[in-house]
Amino acid sequence: MERAMSKDKIELNDRQLSCARIGSPEGKEYLSGMACAANFAWVNRSCITALTRKVFADMFKRTPEEMEMHLVYDVCHNIAKVEEHSIGGVMKKLLVHRKGSTRAFPPNHPNIPKDYQSIGQPVLIGGTMGTCSYVLVGTDKGMTETFGSTCHGAGRALSRNQSRKKLDHEQVLARLKNDGISIRVASPMLVAEEAPESYKNVTDVIDTCEDAGISRKVVKLRPVA
Repeated sequence: MERAMSKDKIELNDRQLSCARIGSPEGKEYLSGMACAANFAWVNRSCITALTRKVFADMFKRTPEEMEMHLVYDVCHNIAKVEEHSIGGVMKKLLVHRKGSTRAFPPNHPNIPKDYQSIGQPVLIGGTMGTCSYVLVGTDKGMTETFGSTCHGAGRALSRNQSRKKLDHEQVLARLKNDGISIRVASPMLVAEEAPESYKNVTDVIDTCEDAGISRKVVKLRPVA
């Protein structure tokens, strides 16, 4: 990317960012790699869904269909999408790269499945394993001000390294157990990295997005496992 920027004389105001022209060899290679990663992630989500349904079926002796365990919506984040947006009153085709955000299209947008046309795109916002998560919908204001985007999570308050240094995984597990939350994890380090204290208050983040008018709250979810 940096070589491509130098070659095409592209200058950015943040050294942590880099880019390449979409039609360049570097741009095409990036988009191809991103598509592979997106496909891999989709398969993972599909496997998690299937395994979750199996566990519920085994536990409650009922089929997933009887328990209405239908997929509400499947969406990825941290990905670039080719979309049309109004720029200065003119519709243009853009490559919208949402990093730390996710799509939140408003009602009646042509890219929303017909089941959600009247309410807007479902927006799934994960909080933490010890607090809560949310389901939102997109808004017309978000379409004009943020290219139809909103947050995709609470955002980290501590880096992974800071979390490992400051938090004791046994204390984190004890607090979760006290709140009736059970987890299974391969490494104790992951417990500290993903502890509720490692993240910002997701409710504050969601309220900010709603106050800004770029998404609207629908459902608050509480973790149980």
